Amino acid sequence: MTKKLYIEFIFLIFLGAATSLSLPPFDYIIINFVTLSLLFAFLIKRSEKIKNKKIFFFYGWLFGFGYFITNLYWISISLSFDESFKFLIPLTFILIPAFLALFYGLISFLFFIFKSKKIISSFFLFSLIFGLTEYIRGSILTGFPWNLIAYSFSNHLEILNITSIIGTYGFNLFCISLFISPAVFILRDSRADIWVCVFFFLLTIIFYLYGSQSKKNFTETKINSIDYKVRVIGSKIKLDRFYSNIDPITAIKDLIELSEPDKKEKTIFVWPEGIIPGISQEKIVNYKWLFENHFNENHLLVLGINSKSVDKGVVKYFNSLSVYDHSLNLLNSYNKINLVPFGEFLPLENILKNIGLKTLANNYQSYSKGKERKIMKINNNNSSLKFLPLICYEIIYSGKIFEDSDFDFIINISEDGWFGQSVGPKQHFIHSKYRAIESGKYVLRSANNGISAIVNPVGVVEQEVSFDDIGYIDLTQLKKISPTIFSKHGNKIFGLIILLYIFLFFSFNKTRYE
Repeated sequence: MTKKLYIEFIFLIFLGAATSLSLPPFDYIIINFVTLSLLFAFLIKRSEKIKNKKIFFFYGWLFGFGYFITNLYWISISLSFDESFKFLIPLTFILIPAFLALFYGLISFLFFIFKSKKIISSFFLFSLIFGLTEYIRGSILTGFPWNLIAYSFSNHLEILNITSIIGTYGFNLFCISLFISPAVFILRDSRADIWVCVFFFLLTIIFYLYGSQSKKNFTETKINSIDYKVRVIGSKIKLDRFYSNIDPITAIKDLIELSEPDKKEKTIFVWPEGIIPGISQEKIVNYKWLFENHFNENHLLVLGINSKSVDKGVVKYFNSLSVYDHSLNLLNSYNKINLVPFGEFLPLENILKNIGLKTLANNYQSYSKGKERKIMKINNNNSSLKFLPLICYEIIYSGKIFEDSDFDFIINISEDGWFGQSVGPKQHFIHSKYRAIESGKYVLRSANNGISAIVNPVGVVEQEVSFDDIGYIDLTQLKKISPTIFSKHGNKIFGLIILLYIFLFFSFNKTRYE
């Protein structure tokens, strides 16, 4: 291998790693204009000289590897809590970024295959392939749409509000085009190239104006009181509860004390995912005596807790979000649909368990997938509230996550202790803003060892229990807005944008201009 190739490889890994700094919690968005433009320019120039398709695939893979190894290193931290998994940490640290980088290798490979001699058509082609590949990454093999380029706009809510129309994947495609437009300006071979760059600059301004108006309209929207105060808990109970025979009484007492129930106030308490060690949905009633002196008929409890069912002699376990009354009678329950591979279920379990592998989150068997996600209704004391349940990882998926928009808010419960003190909890939390804007609903997020918050429908974090802190936040009133365009049509809009890019690619590819 020549010295020049070594330099190119190091350069591409560096570009990918530097791009990670545009993501939360760093948010240096300006970096993307440099790194992605340099990547695009590099691929353009090398495509004129190199004929080896494999090398071109490797170019994209190197960029992707640098990108993912620097922003997903925290995944290996989840293996440090169980001695039997620690030997996998070095392997996981390398293999997961290496696998995800294959998608970026596919981007550069396809770009090379369908390359155009014209800069502007190459611009639309690269954006198209990049945006579509990211959608595929977020969909196949259960999907992992973490750290899309669009998440670098997490602190720019005015621009981000366009996701209420085009969704996160549509916005991600726009972001890619915007960030590589400086390269188009530099490499331009006609005036049309300049106008395309100007167009994306103006489109950004239009998005900003749209978002500013959305925030203004929301500020002026009528405030509605709700029958119950919703108290969202942020706690810090250690992960050893998953691996040691810890007495659940201590955890329950801590959570009750943290919740500060007032018997005169109608309150729904939201506790995080899997928060009580060693207790299933059916067995929690045995600890009713702990609640009797603190809870009464004015109180309801929403929490993450394991459940099980027996179907034709087969025992199935579920990661569930359950609703209880003050006497711990089960009122409603939802079983998680989007399960975390290796964390909650073991792919090819019958084979892999024979070599000692198991799931991280429990010591018995893989969780089973829930059948469907329905709006959960709370009917109590002549009051009615409706919410959409999302457990942990489910908040990261962009799409039509509900059919009926007739509900009050989204409740997301999570256990972020698996991420340790890394950037993981902060990255995980940011998804709440995107789902709130896309759906036009409040997101109430209760996290253990993470960030708990109330995020309004325009993405503003109204209240927060910060990372490394404990406490609670209350929702006592809310504003309702009309269902968003994205909530009605989901990623069909992204499909239309893809068709538009295909049309533009072929149109500019055929057009002759000076």
